Amino acid sequence: MATGLGSLIGRALFGQGRRRFLRDQRGATAVEFGLLALPFFAIIGAILETSVVFLSGQVLESAVQDTSRYIRTGQAQGVIVTAADFKAQVCSRLYGMFGDCSGLHVEVQTINDFNTMPISAPVDWNCVSNCQWNRPETYTIGAGSSIVVVQVYYKWPIILSLGDMTLANLPEQKRLLATATVFRNEPYS
Repeated sequence: MATGLGSLIGRALFGQGRRRFLRDQRGATAVEFGLLALPFFAIIGAILETSVVFLSGQVLESAVQDTSRYIRTGQAQGVIVTAADFKAQVCSRLYGMFGDCSGLHVEVQTINDFNTMPISAPVDWNCVSNCQWNRPETYTIGAGSSIVVVQVYYKWPIILSLGDMTLANLPEQKRLLATATVFRNEPYS
């Protein structure tokens, strides 16, 4: 019995068993996967998150451009009469990517010339929680030949965050998506 467990441990550490133990390759793949799995899946998650944010920004841009065309051509006269109507038109072109279209912030306004475009985000960058839009929604489409600025903003929720490495630029793990377009209405009457 003296050659039991103590003898096995002794041989594994100091003798022939040690060499056999060091050459044993069983389980090496599982250990290597365990070491590399977290960084690998973090990179894959970051790539997917970035792709979704980029795609949603492009979809928002396209929806705003399409809806703004109604204003530019005069088709919005009497049909899209409020910011809520414009928001509903944009939302119908978002293909379900934006879960809460009421989160869109719409500003449509006329300006006197192209040099005075007032484009800035309606957020307080110093806010730390429960941040709201700091400007009211506006909807003024002007008449024929008016210069119109259309701005639409959305607070996109960010899922993946690795400490300071995140796409969020707003509190509460959100990223501000913004799109703006400036155009002169066609000379409709």
